[in-house]
Order: sequence, then structure tokens, then C-alpha cells
Amino acid sequence: MHPSMVHPVFKLTPYTAGVTASASSPRPCSIARTLDIVGEKWALLAVREVFLGNRRFDEMIRRTGAPRDTLAARLRTLVAAGILERRQYSEHPARYEYRLTEAGRDLYPVIAALMRWGDKYLAGDDGPPMVIEHRCGHRLVAELVCAACGEPVDARDTRPVTQAV
Repeated sequence: MHPSMVHPVFKLTPYTAGVTASASSPRPCSIARTLDIVGEKWALLAVREVFLGNRRFDEMIRRTGAPRDTLAARLRTLVAAGILERRQYSEHPARYEYRLTEAGRDLYPVIAALMRWGDKYLAGDDGPPMVIEHRCGHRLVAELVCAACGEPVDARDTRPVTQAV
């Protein structure tokens, strides 16, 4: 069974702007496609908040510090892309919360890896601002491992073997 597909909106973005027909063609890349959807600060922080259980707009505003109109736009993009879904929780007035789809839940390793990198290189003397605990009771530290052999992955040990044309 294939995972549900996200629905990127293909348009010029900060990652593809400036590429013209006369310029050499950019490398087809899943990273660039992903960044077109979640590569903006407020988008990833909105996803972070939903992972942390803050699913309502006003709570996301408080926890992220995002401007209301910016966060609303990012949430619309994440819903349109199939990463979040909007669910009504109140009729009078109509109010909605955001839930992760399968595609959204699959972003957790990305969030955890960003957190690990920030904790290592940006935490300062006070240490990490937030610690996540795994259900086993230990601190969660994201680590990329090879699905085939189980060994930790290091960039020096990888190489591309196929390239789309």
C-alpha cells in the first residue's frame, strides 16, 4: 500500500524563483519539492505545535508568535498539501482545529532532526529549551539509521545511485 500523497502547489517559490527557461535546468529534487510546502519557518512551527497537541489557531499564535495572517496562510497551504486536515470543533461560532494526516505524521523525523541539530549547535549554556521523552521513559534523540542494516547513517557513507531525468 502506498502512503497517501501530498498535493504540492507548483509555482515559483523562494527555492525555484529566478530559474528561467534560459538558465540550466535545476536538479529534480524531493528536498526542493518538500521545501516548497514546509520550508518556511511558520509552516514548520505550525506542524510542531500540532505534534505537541496545540491544534487550535489561537494557541498556535500564542506558542509560535506568528502574525495571524501569516499563520492562517501557512495553515491553508498545509491543508491544501494534505499535511494537515481541518476539523470543526464548535458550531456557534464555527471554530476549527488542525490534525495531522499520515503525510503530516511522517514529518515527525524531520521535526525531531531539526530539534536535535538546534539542541546541539544552538542551545547555549542553558541547554535545550525543551526535552522530548520517548514512551520508554528516556530522552528522545533523533538518529537516522539505515532501514536495511540498522547502522547509523553518516553523510560520508552515502551516495546517489539514481537520478531522475
